[in-house]
Amino acid sequence: MLKKRPFYLLAICLFVAKGCGVKNETKEEGPATRPNIVFIMTDDHAIQALSCYDGRFNSTPNIDRIAKEGMLFTNSFVTNSICAPSRATMLTGKFTHINGQIDNRIKFDSTQWTFPMALQQAGYQTALIGKWHLRSQPMGFDHWNILPGQGDYYNPNFIDKNGVKREEGYATNIITDKAINWLENRNGQEPFCLLVHHKAPHRTWMPDTTDLYLYDDVKFQVPETYFDNYENRRAAAEQKMSIIEDMDVVYDLKMLDAEEEIQTKYRKAFEGQYNRMNEAQKAVWDKKYNDLIADFKEKGYTGKELALWKYQRYMEDYLACINSVDRNVGRILDYLDENNLTENTIIVYTSDQGFYLGEHGWFDKRFMYEESFKTPLLMRLPKHLQSTQGNNKEHLVQNIDYAPTFLDYAGVDIPNEVQGSSLRTLIENEKPEWRDALYYHYYEFPNEHMVKRHYGVRTDRYKLIHFYNDIDEWELYDLAQDPSEMNNLYGKEEYNTITEDLKQKLVALQEEYQDTDRSTY
Repeated sequence: MLKKRPFYLLAICLFVAKGCGVKNETKEEGPATRPNIVFIMTDDHAIQALSCYDGRFNSTPNIDRIAKEGMLFTNSFVTNSICAPSRATMLTGKFTHINGQIDNRIKFDSTQWTFPMALQQAGYQTALIGKWHLRSQPMGFDHWNILPGQGDYYNPNFIDKNGVKREEGYATNIITDKAINWLENRNGQEPFCLLVHHKAPHRTWMPDTTDLYLYDDVKFQVPETYFDNYENRRAAAEQKMSIIEDMDVVYDLKMLDAEEEIQTKYRKAFEGQYNRMNEAQKAVWDKKYNDLIADFKEKGYTGKELALWKYQRYMEDYLACINSVDRNVGRILDYLDENNLTENTIIVYTSDQGFYLGEHGWFDKRFMYEESFKTPLLMRLPKHLQSTQGNNKEHLVQNIDYAPTFLDYAGVDIPNEVQGSSLRTLIENEKPEWRDALYYHYYEFPNEHMVKRHYGVRTDRYKLIHFYNDIDEWELYDLAQDPSEMNNLYGKEEYNTITEDLKQKLVALQEEYQDTDRSTY
């Protein structure tokens, strides 16, 4: 495993330049200030829905700009594919069994060390705008203004140090407005770290009124695995996140008919979200969805037709939410350009995890399978921090690496207990010393989606997963031959040597990351 090293060079150079009275402003030397950081994160943004990764479904030109002007990590993963644990991992640089946030039900101990705390103590102005989803009060921030829990798409409540306030508008726009407002009013003499964390495109995928018709004429091709029968994969067979079986036509697909003829398990929950809209918003919304509702009731879809209809409806709303995100990322980038901040600001775009867009017939996340395990990661560095190497973006990186990366570029010491490694090593070295395998552990069972507890190891080619708790099942995949993870190779004699090697690597990672309490397995 890569050793973490504090980054002192920039601080030393600044000290020397200041002491000698030299203005360090040449293109080669870069500006004589520590870099600002803008960390943009969405919720449940699948890499399949980013055109810089995969152009099949939609276009995201503003987000793509970060990759075009910076870098795109093709093998970026999470440690635990669910919202609160991922957020805690990014803040602490530690696995969830270490920071305590193993699932969504636990209250995060926000008094523990986080990278915003370290930056704040080092003189950075710190701010968090948007989704927090960790139950506790944010700490380490000079300013915070957050959504309660999951938050609402329309006219959401926001919480700050003064209490709760309802804001009129669409969540993605409001979060961006608040972020830009903070940038406008910050102390311009000090470096800053701004976390812009969006609700979108989290369930229930309610688009902005300006995006309601965006995909009306688009026919989305269902994934080849959409009608997966889960042969030889018991945990996959027993989940409850199937688009076909578990997606609610009112709560998820907006078939909220005025006649109340469509009664579903979560109808009342969606009524509450719909009723947050003001009359003007409802008028635009109803004009779109009333026609869809009437058509749905007239057609009376069943069987395969219903399964295909659900997929189309899901994709239209999900991707429309992302369009709003992309537009607002463009607003942030434009603001930085227009205010001469681009040349000394690190921009990072990611999601708290990946998401299923119909693969295996699913929505949601949680599994260690690729679609939810893998997450987008784009980074644009100021020119004076860019490297001529830049060819190590295929290495295995994980969300434990974000905190040490931010600290490294800010010239702040990385605590020994941080389990991730600075991505600067990959960016600046042609042949970096780096990890050859990833560790994953998911805990939240039983729950609504009934994804079994499991842990596993992934190398550049193979993946070994152990489902445990009320089940004892192993799965092995050759990702080179079977990227869709349909063929479980565990127990096949010809793979015994590979299996044993992976089990040894798995145990070694559990020991390295201190996840050795076998009573939970």
